[in-house]
Amino acid sequence: MYTAIKRRVRSLKLFLFLLGSLSIMAVPPTRAAGLAGSNSRFYYHDFSGQPASARIIRHYYWHPIVHPLAHVDPRMNPKLLRAATIAEERSNARSKGLCWHYVKAALVDAGAVNSCPKTTFAAEAGSELMRSYGFTRLSTRDPYAAPVGAVLVYGNLNRGHVEIRTRGGFASDYHSKNRCFYPLVAVYAKFSS
Repeated sequence: MYTAIKRRVRSLKLFLFLLGSLSIMAVPPTRAAGLAGSNSRFYYHDFSGQPASARIIRHYYWHPIVHPLAHVDPRMNPKLLRAATIAEERSNARSKGLCWHYVKAALVDAGAVNSCPKTTFAAEAGSELMRSYGFTRLSTRDPYAAPVGAVLVYGNLNRGHVEIRTRGGFASDYHSKNRCFYPLVAVYAKFSS
């Protein structure tokens, strides 16, 4: 009889322990912290211990960044428009690291320059185009505001990139709707005389 009572007491203790544990876990954490519960806001304590909240975002709607189509400047040499078309037709989906080579070929094949530029690095492209081929530096600092056919130079002597502005984006050895991530050095164009 003594062992039966002992078993009942043990099972009663176990039952009370489980019941207490479940009741503690049933209390919502926001109520336990002294904060109000909500379906539209998340409540928490910030680093200073003050209660704070943030809106709960249940859906994310992706909206792509759309840049307007480039404008055609009537003062520009029409051969640069042809160079933009050639560059876009020859461009690849991914870069090959030959941006200045592809831009040079497009300028020569369109007749925008009379001979192939001699510089090797993309960062030197602008100075050679101005010095030897009659290009001028435009005042725009926004690549998306550059006219169709303009040559854009990015980066510095260590890392650089050259591309031609097309109607819907940019083209060199690859094409993209977005500008290069290097800092823009300058925009160059050649005007009809």
